[in-house]
Parts: sequence; C-alpha cells; structure tokens
Amino acid sequence: MTSAVVIRPFGGTGPEWDAFVRAQAGWTHFHLFGWRAIAEQVFGHECLYLEAREPGGAIRGVLPLVRVKSLLFGHYLVSMPFVNYGGPLGDPVAVQALAKHAASEAEGSGAQLLELRSRLALDLELAVSHRKITVLLDLPDATPDLWNALPGKLRSQVRRPQKEGVVVRFGPEQEEPFYGVFARHMRDLGTPVQARALFREVGAAFPNDVWFGCAYLADVPVAAGAGFRWGQEFEMTWAAALRAHSPMAPNMLLYWAFMERCVQHGVRVFNFGRCTPGGGTHRFKRQWGSRDEQLHWYQWTAARVRGTPSPDDGKYRAATRWWSRLPLAVANRLGPAIVRYIP
Repeated sequence: MTSAVVIRPFGGTGPEWDAFVRAQAGWTHFHLFGWRAIAEQVFGHECLYLEAREPGGAIRGVLPLVRVKSLLFGHYLVSMPFVNYGGPLGDPVAVQALAKHAASEAEGSGAQLLELRSRLALDLELAVSHRKITVLLDLPDATPDLWNALPGKLRSQVRRPQKEGVVVRFGPEQEEPFYGVFARHMRDLGTPVQARALFREVGAAFPNDVWFGCAYLADVPVAAGAGFRWGQEFEMTWAAALRAHSPMAPNMLLYWAFMERCVQHGVRVFNFGRCTPGGGTHRFKRQWGSRDEQLHWYQWTAARVRGTPSPDDGKYRAATRWWSRLPLAVANRLGPAIVRYIP
C-alpha cells in the first residue's frame, strides 16, 4: 500500500461507502451513506462526502461532512451535525489527509468552525474538545442478569410505573406518538424541536436499524425514545417524558424496556448518548451502572469559536425561557426552521 492518497468528492455508490465504513474501527450508524439524503432533503444542507483513494485504486478513507450555514447562527462544517458521532474513517494516512482537506475547505469557504465528532482519538494536527462524553452500559446475555445487576432503588423506580399500569410498545407505528411526546418535551425545555420529517425519513431510510418506543398510561403516551442499532451496540439518540407524569417516572420503565429489548436481540452495549460531564443528565445515565467514554471532537477555527451553538449557552437563556412559554402548536411550527441551523 502506497502512502499517497487523492482526496475528492465521493463518486461511488452507497453500498460501496457503507461496506468500507462497516469495516473500520470506530464506525457508527451516523457514518452510513443514508444520512446524506436526510441532511439534504430534511434540512436542505450541502453535503461534502469525501473519499481518500489511492490513485486509480481502492478507497483508503471516507469523511461525511455537512455545511450548516445561516445569518443567525453562523457558518459551520460538521461531521456529523445533530447527532453524536462522525469524523474521518480509514487508515492513518487517509484520515490525516481527509482532516487536512476539510480544514482547508473550512478556511477557504469562510466557515467559523470545522468540527469532526470522532469517537476515537485520532492523530490529527487539530485542536480537540473533550466537552462531551458518551455513557455506555455493557449488557449481559440474559435479562435476569441485567435486572439483578441494578441497584435496589433503581428496580423500585422501574416497578413504580409498572404498578401504575404503564406499558411500553415498540414498532414503526410508534414514530408518531414518539414525536408528540418529544415535541412537547422540547418545548418545555425551551428548545426548538426537530422537524417531524426527520423521524419519518429516518424510519424510511433505516427501517431495520431505528427503534421507536413509547410508554403508555391508559393508551396515552407519556414517555418515548428512539435510537439506532449498529453492530453489537444500540444508542438511545432521543428520549423524552411528559412533565405532568414525572412523579411516577415513566422514563425509568422506558429505558428499562429498551435495555431489555437490546438483550433479547443480542446487543452487547447500551449507549445512553452524549452528555456534558457532571450534569444532571450524566448522573441519570450513570445510575444504571454504566461507564463514561470520552469523545474527541477535533476542531479548526479562525474565529476562536469553541463549539457549535447550543441552547445551554448563557446568551440564549432568556430565549429559552421565552420559548418554553410558547403555545405548543406555535413552537412546533417555528422550531424546525430554527433548529436546522443549530448543529
């Protein structure tokens, strides 16, 4: 294998891209080629999917990259926006060449920030942010072993909604009730919600990978989650619960049901998704006996930008309070037009 690679826009097929991705260490569901059409069709963003090839030869590396640009929030190149993972995959020479090319593209196009959200530590000449972590739970082979490993207090919290009559249902038909819970939850948090079209397109593009689940109390959805299985891992990418039912903690039963389903399907790792170390979400995820995994978000910036916009930023605090008071119908109508520019 020669050391030279040529970086250019990917010109092959989706199956060729995915076959290469699945053979690489550190690959995730969000590296798969189907996310390109979602970024283009749902969000309207420009996708720069890059390949590193030997001249006239085989693929040595790939990088899914999306441009998110607006007057309100700024100009970013992200791999991958709106989700937890991305970054270049391939051998070290290809990965370095792809990252260098992406940084040149960011500089040449006037982007404020390039962010490569890698799960693995990479040998790159870029600054790295460790502001986010992933929380993982290693799963046993049998559900009783998983149940017995939980602390007694946690088992009681799972049993409580069960005693109240809450049941959890899975299937593609749960996408609509999931969105109803998720949209209200996001409004209550003061955060614009993603478009319903995102979840419809995800379901259509990845019918065998995405799981939608809802917890019901007397046929009313009160908590919901959605995530992706890849390899031997499942990630809970989105989860929500209605505040009105917080005392019975239906989210505890929801998470348990997802974990139980993972064990039944031979999944070995339950991924709680990313969070900020030390926060309340982090503490919720760690109580299940899980472990932290540091994320490596590699960055180039000419404007001293520390990260992409976030509702957690203090400068958005007043807007967050105002948003949480909006009528739900108004928040659901306005939210997707805003959040598509917050990667």
